Amino acid sequence: MRIAFAGTPDFARVALQALLDAGLELVLVLTQPDRPAGRGMQLQASPVKQCATSRGIAVAQPRSLRLDGKFPDDARAAHAALAAARADVLVAAAYGLILPAWVLQMPRHGCFNIHASLLPRWRGAAPIHRAIEAGDAQTGVTIMQMDEGLDTGAMLLREALAIAPRETTGTLHDRLATLGGVLIVRALKELQQGELQATPQPSEGISYAHKISKAESALDWSLPAEVLERRVRAFNPFPGTHTAHGDVTVKLWECEIDSNCRNADQRCGHVLYINSNGIGVACGDASVLRLTALQRAGGKRLAAGEFLRGHPMAVGDRLGAAPESRAP
Repeated sequence: MRIAFAGTPDFARVALQALLDAGLELVLVLTQPDRPAGRGMQLQASPVKQCATSRGIAVAQPRSLRLDGKFPDDARAAHAALAAARADVLVAAAYGLILPAWVLQMPRHGCFNIHASLLPRWRGAAPIHRAIEAGDAQTGVTIMQMDEGLDTGAMLLREALAIAPRETTGTLHDRLATLGGVLIVRALKELQQGELQATPQPSEGISYAHKISKAESALDWSLPAEVLERRVRAFNPFPGTHTAHGDVTVKLWECEIDSNCRNADQRCGHVLYINSNGIGVACGDASVLRLTALQRAGGKRLAAGEFLRGHPMAVGDRLGAAPESRAP
């Protein structure tokens, strides 16, 4: 079976590597164009491109797949490459471009997507972030037969993972990427054996994982500590959360709910205590959030005690939302 693959970041690279390790035939890889990265802002190939080229697989990097769009020459070149590849199926994972109808229809078995949620919950761009932020007990991976809707296609395989109490998007991403690689290999082997079954998504339980906006990174201390603690984990490592201490922007990386302390006077954002365990901050609903790992602009991520040696705080200081332009 001839397989084309469309993906860009590390989540997709894990799946591509799993297909290669399983001995499946990869005939073409689509990935995003090289982007400037690092301190020198040099052009850098995506993780998927690096994996593909190391194995001698043909790579196409169109800026668009829309034949009537802004980059029609790119789309026509991709069309020709996919037609020449004669793929039986195309596997997509975090590609970053919408697959138009001509792509969905070209492979004999259509296009399969590796989606990092238990569909129909968390359709859309940021399913891992939103699952943690919402306090979900579990998430998972769905292998989906793609159609022209937003993650609306029939489900081919679906497997759940429990979300650990201290889970971050970074740790959950890695576990889901591994599971996605296992499931896509299983799906393609079942397809070869004629055993793969498609199940329409239920009409109940639909939710959308909207793209993370920069404005969401600034913590609103009037929210309950439980909500803020989940957001800090959900936005770790990207885009991170931040607040302001005076005119200094501080990123917050780790925290915990202090169930033994209450914010009796509702002075949200004020520092209630500083001790060896961290910095206690008053939040909404009389709750308290203890900050345990922080980072100043241009500095390193530090445990609270180390951070305070270079950036002192005092009980009664007020933390507030930092301007986006100051975020480290």
